[in-house]
Parts: sequence; structure tokens; C-alpha cells
Amino acid sequence: MSEAAQSRGGREEIWLETYRPQALSKVVGQEAIVERLQHYVDSKDLPNMLFAGPAGVGKTTSAIAIARGLYGEAWEEHFLELNASDERGIDVIRDRVKSFARTSFGGANYRLIFLDEADALTSDAQAALRRTMEQFSNNVRFILSCNYSSQIIDPIQSRCTVFRFSPLSETAIAQQVRHIAAEEGIELTDDGVDALVYVAGGDMRAAINGLQAAAVAEGAVDEEAVFEITSTARPEEIEAMVTRALDGDFTAARSRLDRLLTEEGIAGGDVIDQLHRSVWEFDLDDEAAVRLLDRIGEADYRITSGANERIQLEALLASVALDTTGSRG
Repeated sequence: MSEAAQSRGGREEIWLETYRPQALSKVVGQEAIVERLQHYVDSKDLPNMLFAGPAGVGKTTSAIAIARGLYGEAWEEHFLELNASDERGIDVIRDRVKSFARTSFGGANYRLIFLDEADALTSDAQAALRRTMEQFSNNVRFILSCNYSSQIIDPIQSRCTVFRFSPLSETAIAQQVRHIAAEEGIELTDDGVDALVYVAGGDMRAAINGLQAAAVAEGAVDEEAVFEITSTARPEEIEAMVTRALDGDFTAARSRLDRLLTEEGIAGGDVIDQLHRSVWEFDLDDEAAVRLLDRIGEADYRITSGANERIQLEALLASVALDTTGSRG
């Protein structure tokens, strides 16, 4: 246990919540969005808003920070958070949202309803949400969060100001994990930081959770600890596997794949994700890179549809190796 944790009485904490920014000004990596949101908070004139972007980039944090900025210490009394992926039905909109919207309150012109993962709502639920937004427009503001704004019906989008959050930069993630490690008294090596940044892929939540998981073990949080605890293949292992296939040596490529899946226990879908991220590191010409991306996309689609991961990944490597030997012949 770290000295910082001991100084807090030894209680276990989720670092993701402990180090969640309390104010918009502390949200990192989304400076342009934060500036616009701060203007709304300062003016107390908030529109309905739609936050779109990948996971772990500050959407929920920004929503909570807005509530804190508007209501101060009483923010929880005026803020309702729902996760649409857990509560997808129309009853959630009709009951919980309407009940909160109708509740009397004082000291504020309107209350905030934050609907996370709104793209998981059914079409009927979204239609009900649209009607609720119209019905309670005088005393409620909605903040919707989603990964894919295309899954939100147009009538809702037209009633919201849309903010598109981008993946966080490597610099922003590195600075935050270093800050947390220093606060917690954790020894974090430079290669450990690089590994956390790689594992995160722009997702601050993944980086912080990875740091906390790796910090449980004795010793410094280094590259080995991070990759082991997050069940992530090292970039060089992925590169070596694909390089063997590109050299036409399918057997060697398959052997490396087998080690990743069997010995290291990495999921096939995660291997696909890492393959996709590494395509431009293989020194391929544009045509070869396009062919590889096409095959990665096909394998990903089939795995997502329920096909066997190992078979699809082996077929991917075989296709790459066959294409290489065929072009040489």
C-alpha cells in the first residue's frame, strides 16, 4: 500500500473517482470544448447538450463539473445521472426522468439530467425522451452522452448543442498518470508511462485503471507490470507476428499468435485492435497497407458476428502470407 493511501487511513479508493476533476478548468485534453462549456456555466444559461466521442475522454467528468459549477455544494440535489445501457426501456424515460423533472426545487432555474450512453436507448425510448425534453423545457436541461451520435434520432440532435470529444493526447494521459503516481507514492518508470499510454489508446479511464491495477503488486510500475496486468500484447510482439506473415512464413506467424492467445490469454478482439493500431508501423507501401486493413476489418466483423477468434486470426495471417508469397512468385 502506498504512503498516501496509508495516510488516508488505509482505506481502498477507486483512483478514477479520487482524481476525477471537480471543475471544468481541470478537465484535460479538451480545451476548446471546456472553454465553450465554461461560458455556459458562467452565464447560467445552459442549452440541452449532446456529448459524443469515445470512452474515457471526459464526457461524464464534464457533465458532473457543469453541475458543480452551476449548483455548488448542492449539485447532487439538482443532478440526475442515468446509464441508458443499463436502463434502456421506455419506462425509464416515462418514470424516472419525468419524476425528477416534475419534482419541486428551489435555488435554481432548472435541474440537470445526464443520460449516459444514450445511443443504447431504443427508438421508442428516444421518442419518449424527445417528448419529455419538450414538455419540461422550462425547468430541466438534458446532457446526453454517446459514443456514436449517428445512433441518436435527428429530432433529439436538433434540440441539442453537439460537442464532439476527441481521444486524449499521449501527453495529457502521461501527465495525469505521473501526477497520480506521485500523489500515491508509486514508483512509475518511464517505460511504464509509455506502456500505460499505449494501453489507453486515448482513454484516460483505461490508463488510470491500469495504473491502479499494476500498483497493487510490489515494486515499481514498469512496462512488464502494465502489459501483464492489462492482458495486452507488447507492440513488438504484434509487429513480430505480422512481420513473419509478411515474410511469407505463416508457420512462424501462427506460432506467435498461438502464444498470445494461449500463454498470455489475450482475447482475439484485442489482438485485432492492436493489429489495427500497428498497421502503419510495418513500413508497408500504401497498397499493401490497404490490403492489410481490409483483411483486419473483415476478421473484426466476423469475430464480432460470433465467428471463432482463432480461426479468423489464423485466416488473416494466412491471407497475408499467401499474398506475399504469391506476389513474389
